[in-house]
Amino acid sequence: MIDTFYIDFPEITYMAFLKAMLSFNISNLTLIFLFLLFAYVLYTYIRRQVQKKIEYLVNIRVEKALKVKEKAMQIRTGFDSESVAHTKDGTKVKSVKYKSVTVLFADIQGFTKIVEHLNPDLLIDELDDFFIKFDSIVEKHGVEKIKTIGDAYMAAGGIPEKNRIHALRMILVALEIQNHMVSLRSKKILEHQDFWELRIGIHTGPVISGRVGRNKTAPDIWGDTVNIASRMESSGIAGEINVTGVTYQLVKDFFVCEYRGKMPIKYKGEIDMYFVKGIVPELAEENKRNQPNELFKVRLQHIRFIDLEEAILERLENELPVDICYHNVKHTIDVVTQVEIIGRGEGVSEEELLLLKTAALMHDTGFLITYENHEQISIELCNDILPRFDYNPDQIEKIIQLINVTRPKTKPANKLESIMKDADLDYLGRTDFLNLSENLFKELNRYNGRMSIQEWNKKQFDFISKHRYYTETARNMRQVNKDKQLTKLKQILPLSRQ
Repeated sequence: MIDTFYIDFPEITYMAFLKAMLSFNISNLTLIFLFLLFAYVLYTYIRRQVQKKIEYLVNIRVEKALKVKEKAMQIRTGFDSESVAHTKDGTKVKSVKYKSVTVLFADIQGFTKIVEHLNPDLLIDELDDFFIKFDSIVEKHGVEKIKTIGDAYMAAGGIPEKNRIHALRMILVALEIQNHMVSLRSKKILEHQDFWELRIGIHTGPVISGRVGRNKTAPDIWGDTVNIASRMESSGIAGEINVTGVTYQLVKDFFVCEYRGKMPIKYKGEIDMYFVKGIVPELAEENKRNQPNELFKVRLQHIRFIDLEEAILERLENELPVDICYHNVKHTIDVVTQVEIIGRGEGVSEEELLLLKTAALMHDTGFLITYENHEQISIELCNDILPRFDYNPDQIEKIIQLINVTRPKTKPANKLESIMKDADLDYLGRTDFLNLSENLFKELNRYNGRMSIQEWNKKQFDFISKHRYYTETARNMRQVNKDKQLTKLKQILPLSRQ
């Protein structure tokens, strides 16, 4: 909808023009002609002014949309768009050190012997089928294929996009690859054909990633982590997924693992090894040991939320204007904390708690771009950012509704919205209310027009008098202090009138 606007008409008006024409002795035909000419000129002027105004409004909105896209990209990737070196064709060229990456090696057991008696064309075809299937599995789970070397397949999780769930994703990749090999084996046995078996080794640690060679487009990785992952594969057993103790610590709450002893690594000493046997029963689909259920996915999202939280809070801390002294990063942290406290008190599910925390984290991100109607910008950022952090469309829609309820005078329609509303206005019942209220007064005076301290205190008194907390948990925590705020404001109001 185009904003309402006004156009300054020329000083000459229709009546003034008519009187001027009547003062001359001219024919009626000439008068009509001049009148029509004046009407045409006036119409043309108005149309040009309308067009200019529309173009101005469109440019503003396009500029704002571009800012939203740019900000969303910065949050998703964790760096400013201009901070990464690029070649002329747009590919990144500088090497990057990653603190934590999960590397997978998969290798066909006894491949050398298989080559000796298998038709070369058939061998290549089967390898192609394997690796095409592996590629689709890797892509599905957001893992980066690094390369294939003969019968060996190498992939890495946590690059180029850094995240905290790369080890969990890689185990899912390994389980799905092994399931595929089991299915193939069953088929080959029924057809009385030879079958191939796979060893998989996985390790998590730091790597250096980059491209070697001027014409190479795929990334490569180097470091001890790569070597150790390769050792895990070579020391493994066909049909098993062999992981190090480092990886085990990252995945043990999601997967059943079996300890298999230690292995010496040059310059590293002995490291523990584990076989991954499947998903924890509570987190697996019924009768499908290696298929994650919805609870598995939600718990994975809770870990992924930490990545999102880190990215958002860093932007709020570094990029919010200084004069936004109430809706700052501290306020966002407070609201995230309160939705979790109130949500747990109200007995929400794990997924509902995730939605509440995400909405609390995102609800004021619009201030990074604009003060006016910042909620709408926050919603646009949600639509752009959250899919990259594994939120599905239904979850995003619910998060948007939770952000909408933080608008002034909007009333909650359900329990989650009530929790969100209570958390956003939690400051009304806090012991540091007066300090927070003073910050809000300064901020509103800067952006919404000036008001006196008397007007502000009266406005606060009226608002708190009518306000109520919607959840029992919030009432139990804050109602007593909120009543004390009213008493303090009553004492202040007479002074502010003097």
